[in-house]
Amino acid sequence: MHSIPSAVLEDLAPQGVLRAAINLGNPVLAQVGPGGKPQGVSVDLAAALAGELGVALELVTYDAAGKVFADLDSGAWALAFMAIEPVRATQIAFSAPYAIIEGTYLVANDAPYHEVAQLDRPEVRIAVGKGAAYDLFLSRTLQQAQLVRAGTSAEAITLFLAQGLEAAAGVRQPLLAAAAANPGLRVLEGHFTAIRQAMAVPRHKTQGAAYVNAFIERCKANGLVKAALQRSGQGDVTVAPPAAVI
Repeated sequence: MHSIPSAVLEDLAPQGVLRAAINLGNPVLAQVGPGGKPQGVSVDLAAALAGELGVALELVTYDAAGKVFADLDSGAWALAFMAIEPVRATQIAFSAPYAIIEGTYLVANDAPYHEVAQLDRPEVRIAVGKGAAYDLFLSRTLQQAQLVRAGTSAEAITLFLAQGLEAAAGVRQPLLAAAAANPGLRVLEGHFTAIRQAMAVPRHKTQGAAYVNAFIERCKANGLVKAALQRSGQGDVTVAPPAAVI
C-alpha cells in the first residue's frame, strides 16, 4: 500500500479512527441491515476508504441529511455522504459526485398533476424533509407553492398523508416504495432536480478533501460504486460519470 500523507490522516482520521456520518434517511445511500447494522453504498465507501487509509472505521448514523449538516461543527464526524448543494458548499468540501438520483413528487392517483412543473401553484402544499437537498433546491426555485417541512424525509411522506397535502417531494426510490404500499398514490415520471451525491469533509480539511476526491474517482472507475449500489438493491441508480466529463 502506498504511504498516506500525515496531513491526510490528520484531516480524516485523527487518533486513527475515520468517523463517517451515515444518513439512514436516504435509503438509496444506506439502509438498516441484518442485526441493525448500517449497509449500503455509503457504508461500503466509508469502509473502503478506512481500509485504504489503514485506520479503524466508526459509523455515526443520522435519520436526515439536515441533521448531518447541523452536526458539522460538533466534530462528531470527519467524513459524510450528502448531496452537493450551494448552501452547504460554504462550509463543506464536496468530492465529485459518485451517484445521481432524481428528486420528484408523490401525489394522489386522482390529483390533476402529471408534470413536475404543474406543482408550482399558489394552492399547492408540498411536504419535504427539512434540510434535505431537495428542500434546499425547492426553497430556491419554487415561486408559488408552499413547502411544509417535516423532520425527516420519511416523516414528510407521513405528513403528506396525514394533512392531505397536494404532494410530497423526495428521492424517487423511497417515493416509489411509498406508492407501492399505498395504492391510492403515484409518483410523477419527471424530476425537478438531479441530485448529485458526494463524499464530503469540513471545508478547512483541504488535504483530506483532495484525497477523498481522488478516492471517489477511483471507486467509480474500478466498479466499487456500481457494485455497492447493486449489492444494496439500488442497481437502478445512475453512477456519476468521471469528473472530467461532468
